[in-house]
Amino acid sequence: MDAEALFTFNLRMGDSALVLSQRLGEWCGHGPALEEDLALANTALDLLGHARLWLSLAGEVEGRGRDEDQLAFLRDAGEFRNLLLVEQPNGDYAATMARQYYYDAWHHPLLQQLAGAAEPRVAAIAAKAAKEAAYHLHRSREWVIRLGDGTEESHRRMQAAADELWPFTGEMFAADDADRACADLAALRPGWQAEVAATFARATLTLPASAWMPQGGKQGVHTEKLGYILAEMQFLQRAYPGERW
Repeated sequence: MDAEALFTFNLRMGDSALVLSQRLGEWCGHGPALEEDLALANTALDLLGHARLWLSLAGEVEGRGRDEDQLAFLRDAGEFRNLLLVEQPNGDYAATMARQYYYDAWHHPLLQQLAGAAEPRVAAIAAKAAKEAAYHLHRSREWVIRLGDGTEESHRRMQAAADELWPFTGEMFAADDADRACADLAALRPGWQAEVAATFARATLTLPASAWMPQGGKQGVHTEKLGYILAEMQFLQRAYPGERW
């Protein structure tokens, strides 16, 4: 497999998991209930673990001596390759769950596909991460249903969140040469659409109709929101270079 393509793909997987982990970490101490506070923290830690595996492999493939910490904390926003979806603000709990569900419904089947990859290091990471991603999907799906088919207010908020975040889902299936060298993203779309349609039906939600789908995150073109995330996430390493504790 082409080393440059593998490096880019691993960055995309690792960066998306890392940024979403950071977003979920912002809920720590602010969850709507203690159980949810813990569940969000655990999901964030799972994703952080995924990010470490992908970024460690990216550094190994790159061959420039950069480890996962250097890739996470010493790159500027334009060097990140995460999906635009994961950098969107937490908003209310409906927005957080809509973002999580859209991502999980894509992430889990992608990991299942990658578990059969010809590149053994990719397959090993995917097989390990898929077990946790299955739980993430179950949990976010149930929250979408609970809020969508709940009170009038929870339904309104869930529908608004689903509509607002829908445009960011198209990028998950947009593939360039680096993606195609490692995965078949187009093959995931029918299953993802069927999953979302079935869940929204149970949640009494209407599938969004917007056809506008911004892209660019996987090429390093981000919203201004990523800069704020990195300013917080990278502060200690930037302020005290090379420090370990």
